Amino acid sequence: MLENDTNTTPDTAPAAAPAATPAPAAGKKPRKKAGTEERPTAAQLTEVQRNSMIIPGEPMTRDGMNWFVLRVASNKESSVRDTLLRKVQIETLGHLVGRILVPTEKSRTVKNGKSKTVETKLYPGYCFVEMKLEDDGRIPQDVFFVIKETTGVGDFVGTKGRPTPMKQHEIEKMQAASMRVEDQPQVKLVFTKGENVNITDGPFAGFEGTVDELLPDKGLVRVLVTIFGRQAPVELQEWQLAKPEQV
Repeated sequence: MLENDTNTTPDTAPAAAPAATPAPAAGKKPRKKAGTEERPTAAQLTEVQRNSMIIPGEPMTRDGMNWFVLRVASNKESSVRDTLLRKVQIETLGHLVGRILVPTEKSRTVKNGKSKTVETKLYPGYCFVEMKLEDDGRIPQDVFFVIKETTGVGDFVGTKGRPTPMKQHEIEKMQAASMRVEDQPQVKLVFTKGENVNITDGPFAGFEGTVDELLPDKGLVRVLVTIFGRQAPVELQEWQLAKPEQV
């Protein structure tokens, strides 16, 4: 049921090939180097894709619309967004509902020499919906039923029956997160400089040390370890370290 009793929002051209480069064999696509994949242009995106992201150069809010916060079931944010966008397209409600966003952050972990990219939702349990309300502040009836009949949908943030528009600074923060470039996600390290740690694996297992520097590009942590009475820097992977309270 789309009714609410709160009024708070959640705290987010390639270079030409050399002339000597041989053409790919007929029927085969040329292989691309890792990390060089091209993003589709705005003209190549479908309507659903365009409305699931922020494209540079687009207005922060489309004419006649506002941004609203929709509560959804945990871990269902993306499926709710995709389902709603498809329904809006099928029911031709694009003049009433614009973009629907689920901002995420990508981070990379490295363990045993293997890299893994993890995508984390910045606002778990929420979707951000751009839509136009009736003059009295209520959700248009057609839109109301499309949203209400979608599995995993809760209520809009706002007063009873009337969603509360997001504030300007909230929209800016949410859209900045949605536009973040994540082609090369950084390794997210849990340690901080100057922190005491215990080494749990490798030739220095059992030693204690102090974090000297974080090297996220390499997925490493430089630790100062006392060896034969002198401090020496040792570069270790994050999984080889533990906080004292974890040992």
